[in-house]
Amino acid sequence: MAINIDDVIRRVLAEEAKLVIEVSEVLDSDDLQRLGMSSHALVSVMLGLEDEFGIEFPDQLLTKTTFGSINSIRNAIASLTN
Repeated sequence: MAINIDDVIRRVLAEEAKLVIEVSEVLDSDDLQRLGMSSHALVSVMLGLEDEFGIEFPDQLLTKTTFGSINSIRNAIASLTN
């Protein structure tokens, strides 16, 4: 069975992001920092995603923009796994 990227992203966000709302309520385009994800939580999310997908985010992707929304996270992961 293929991995559903969105399911994995949402699971890692639920475990690490410490958002002010439930991850199930987050729209793909919502600003995760506005929903309470701190810089510290961002690092935890990044590490969790690296573990889940067996990837390493290169320096140029280590930005708040990369981890700003589910859409941007998905795009970054897709660029590293394709």
